[in-house]
Amino acid sequence: MKVLLVDAYDSFVHIIRQYLLSAGMEAEVVRSDAIGVADVPDTGADALLLGPGPGHPAESGHVELVEAYAGRLPIFGVCLGHQAIGLAFGARVLRARHLMHGKTSEIRHDGRGVFAGLPRPLTATRYHSLIVDGASLAGTDLVPTAHAADDGYVMALRHRRLPVESVQFHPESVRTQHGLAMLTNFLAASRLPAPA
Repeated sequence: MKVLLVDAYDSFVHIIRQYLLSAGMEAEVVRSDAIGVADVPDTGADALLLGPGPGHPAESGHVELVEAYAGRLPIFGVCLGHQAIGLAFGARVLRARHLMHGKTSEIRHDGRGVFAGLPRPLTATRYHSLIVDGASLAGTDLVPTAHAADDGYVMALRHRRLPVESVQFHPESVRTQHGLAMLTNFLAASRLPAPA
């Protein structure tokens, strides 16, 4: 399986790539401003991983990729990618009350999807000043699948029908428990429904 890792200028994207390689995947890294919606088929990607980075998700190019490829390719979002998935499906992204840069939180999750077989709760490292507004998820096709125990913010999303998942925290951080397993779980479960 080939994963197209869309890098939004994050300094640790190489660790995500290494995790993908460790999971037996082929991983191609492209900068978010160097790839457009029309370029994705030329990469031969079987899945998209929308990486973290600075700035607002509406300006990252990630939202357009989600809108174009949800239902066509499995998509996993990390941090900025998580926020972009939220925006693409109609949620709001807001400034968090407290900045979380390099801080760990206990994550309470549903034990399914990317969290299948993982301890409940687990510890994850957060680097963000924006959040997907949990109250804005009503009426969307996104389900919150994890929350931070300390502030209650949504820490993960899953689409109701499509292979689209995301995490607000950084699975590649050394202080995040089971980050490689989360990526492996997503890739293992990334099967598009058969056409009707």
